[in-house]
Amino acid sequence: MINEHDRIVLVTDIPTEGLVKGDVGTVVHQYPENQAYEVEFTTLEGKTAAVVTVEASHVRPVGEHEITHARELAPR
Repeated sequence: MINEHDRIVLVTDIPTEGLVKGDVGTVVHQYPENQAYEVEFTTLEGKTAAVVTVEASHVRPVGEHEITHARELAPR
């Protein structure tokens, strides 16, 4: 189960926001019955890159043995 303030991983690209499968974000709001989440994605310096609403099927919880991987965010 995913809760507010949990870190999540995208399982699909969101091209309109420059986000790709595998990007890690933080849940800032849960919608009723966990059908969707408002997720903030930040740079490694802590600047907000995007805040998007995603369907529950487009994210998954962070795994216990996963690490973060850096990539350059394409300019918009």
